[in-house]
Amino acid sequence: MQIPSKYDASQVESKWYEYWMKHNYFHSEPDEREPYTIVIPPPNVTGVLHMGHMLNNTIQDVLIRRARLQGKNACWVPGTDHASIATEAKVVAKLKEQGIDKNDLTRDEFLRHAWEWTHEYGGVILEQLKKLGCSCDWERTKFTMDDDMSEAVIKVFVDLYSKGLIYRGYRMVNWDPEAKTTLSDEEVEYVDKQGKLYHINYKIEGSNDVLTIATTRPETILGDTAICINPNDERHINLRGRKVIVPICNRVIPVIEDAYVDVEFGTGCLKVTPAHDENDKVLGDKHKLEVIDIFNEDATLNSYGLHYQGQDRFQVRKAIVKELEELGLIAKIEDYNNRVGISERTKAIIEPRLSDQWFLKMEDLVKPAIKAVLGEDNDIQLFPKKFENTYRHWMENIRDWNISRQLLWGQQIPAYYYGDGKEDFVVAETIEDALKLAQVKTSNPELKTSDLKQETDALDTWFSSWLWPMSVFDGIRNPENDDIKYYYPTNDLVTGPDILFFWVARMIIAGYEYKGEEPFKNVYLTGLVRDKQRRKMSKSLGNSPDALKLIEDYGAGGVRVGLLLSAAAGNDLMFDEALCQQGKAFGNKVWNAFRLIDGWEVADIEQPNYAKVSIEWYSNKFQQSLALIEDHYSKYRISDALMETYKLIWNDFCSWLLEMVKPAYQKPIDRATYNAVITLLEDNLKILHPFMPFLTEEIWQYISERTEEEALIVSKWPESKPINESLISEFDFAAEVVSGIRTIRKEKNIAFKDAISFSVINNEKAGATFDEVIQKLGNLEVIDYVNEAIDGALTYRVKSNEYFIPMAGAIDVEAEINKLTEELNYTVGFLKSVQKKLSNERFVNNAPEQVVASEKKKEADALAKIETLKTSLGSLK
Repeated sequence: MQIPSKYDASQVESKWYEYWMKHNYFHSEPDEREPYTIVIPPPNVTGVLHMGHMLNNTIQDVLIRRARLQGKNACWVPGTDHASIATEAKVVAKLKEQGIDKNDLTRDEFLRHAWEWTHEYGGVILEQLKKLGCSCDWERTKFTMDDDMSEAVIKVFVDLYSKGLIYRGYRMVNWDPEAKTTLSDEEVEYVDKQGKLYHINYKIEGSNDVLTIATTRPETILGDTAICINPNDERHINLRGRKVIVPICNRVIPVIEDAYVDVEFGTGCLKVTPAHDENDKVLGDKHKLEVIDIFNEDATLNSYGLHYQGQDRFQVRKAIVKELEELGLIAKIEDYNNRVGISERTKAIIEPRLSDQWFLKMEDLVKPAIKAVLGEDNDIQLFPKKFENTYRHWMENIRDWNISRQLLWGQQIPAYYYGDGKEDFVVAETIEDALKLAQVKTSNPELKTSDLKQETDALDTWFSSWLWPMSVFDGIRNPENDDIKYYYPTNDLVTGPDILFFWVARMIIAGYEYKGEEPFKNVYLTGLVRDKQRRKMSKSLGNSPDALKLIEDYGAGGVRVGLLLSAAAGNDLMFDEALCQQGKAFGNKVWNAFRLIDGWEVADIEQPNYAKVSIEWYSNKFQQSLALIEDHYSKYRISDALMETYKLIWNDFCSWLLEMVKPAYQKPIDRATYNAVITLLEDNLKILHPFMPFLTEEIWQYISERTEEEALIVSKWPESKPINESLISEFDFAAEVVSGIRTIRKEKNIAFKDAISFSVINNEKAGATFDEVIQKLGNLEVIDYVNEAIDGALTYRVKSNEYFIPMAGAIDVEAEINKLTEELNYTVGFLKSVQKKLSNERFVNNAPEQVVASEKKKEADALAKIETLKTSLGSLK
């Protein structure tokens, strides 16, 4: 076959992906082999490929392709998450464009639109992952809202409720007024915002006196039901037992006493608004205060807001401050830096709100999950280990999980109300089962399904994805099926540290609750992808490159290598497009190396000794690198595994081995050497395949005509063999000798085609194993072992060995003497300055140890250089 002069990723990648899909290499079924399983962290169904996805999925594909080459039954389950808040927001926005208000639709009508949207736009990201080369088992693709997945979620809810672990409670929750739903604590981000601290005067009932309170939220005074002072605060003794009048609404409220009030903050008087602050709610419950909620679900004010009813909370803040100023009730306004909670999804400022919600008790559920990661058995390992502290902090301070969301898109909570009371409900998997329970509970056999009304709230998205490693194998509905028994527990989970608690910890909790064992063995936590200025990549900053454009420009292999070149586990990746260019250049290097080999004419001639020893050296060097690569993989140092592969192929294979064995110009190569080089190239392709799958498959298929069973993707990972370390060490020495010859040729402009004499004083007693290699690479007439220095020759050292290249006729001796003399004089001067510093006792005693060591090394290097320069000069005179 004619091999193209250039590697064209755009042609090659689509060709091989189609080939792999056609022959079903990605699909897995249980068999006698050892399983290797990864479940994809399901991206939002609304999502498109971004740099974080690229990094995360490249790492997963590297692991899965390596496992496949190791002969394991590799199964990578793909899928998407229904992402209730994000998806519902997109559907609502689309409906708005069509002039449709979500509130005018029934649940079924809205869900019809949501499914239409999901079928039209959902799953785009999975198609994009194919462009990256991801070898997922697409036949197993799951969606968290698939019927079987939803059935599993409902089954778990009913089970946990029956165990007394799920309850309905009226609690202070994080309310997102834009998405109009509650959020768990983990879905709230905290940001610093510059705001104001308003000092407001409240009139004391029955007097002309006032007390002053400080607040960052003056609009909430309309919901005040008390003023609290610290009983030990002598400044406010006069307020004990008194009542005050809330400005504007003129409601009379009591002054209460509680040690909770910080006497150091503000005025020492705290306004208590139980409906709008978690701590105020605790105080309110303790002192049996009235609860007045002033907000609607969209954070506009309700009827308690008086003349501000219907206005947004932030508009009211400005207006109420103006009204208070006009009433002469603002004592002062200060700048104040406030830590504010915002919704992770919509970025709206969170409003604390009292609401009926569903909660899952976590205190006992969490115990096996703590032991799994932090216990002595270490059933689950986090890489890097530093995240164990984060995990410990979260898990040991866990609160009950608010699992209900005021959304339509998601699994509808399977609670069915049969009466008007909050507790008049039953929980069941189906309405038919619910009816039977309700009939028994009410002692009313005449009750019909039409008398039941299902809970309108949906479940938190994470309540479906925490079952992911089990539900993708139908392990909840059918806990003894072949798939769950074979593939579970899965092996590796690759994800970001930002969802260590959201998802990873909860999957561990669910795994122990429903399978009695861990859901995965290892968790590899990638860093965040940042730009060169260390900023997190985001659409809003405009610093995130188009992932598909990168693949178009550099090829999937170039991008994969570019991402991994600087992606150490757990450390943020400073992404630079130049790394993708480096990845592309590496691919071209490998391609050109193959073209060079393929261009050699092969003949049935005797194998030269230099070729034989070169092959033996690289075979051992490959094994040495393979051992390092295996060690890096075992510690999830994927970037280091790539770097070792990169250096081996670029430096040792392309730059050294091919130069060592290539035949002379227009001469053939012997068949034994050619076959050996091809075998070594194939081994290189195997270890490179996980990183650059398309390029390696293309070269593999060009090397020889292969059947579908012989494709690279299903070939065999190289076997580890004993390593001849002394041979590798001998070559390293020989390589330095060759580099010395090349340096002199370059500096003295001696053409490579001109063979030169070469002599050596072998003080190191170095072996002659690589002499023929040195002779070939240096184009030497002969290597002459001598006992004395050669006159009229340039010299250099490798360790204590001295090497001589006669210069007669090759260079201008006079010019060379002048040049060497100038260099010698400079080095002597440099040595004196170093020795002067080292003779200064004050410097030696006071300078850091490493600084003194550095100066001593400079002295030793200068002395060695002076000796070499004097020898070279002596030989020229």
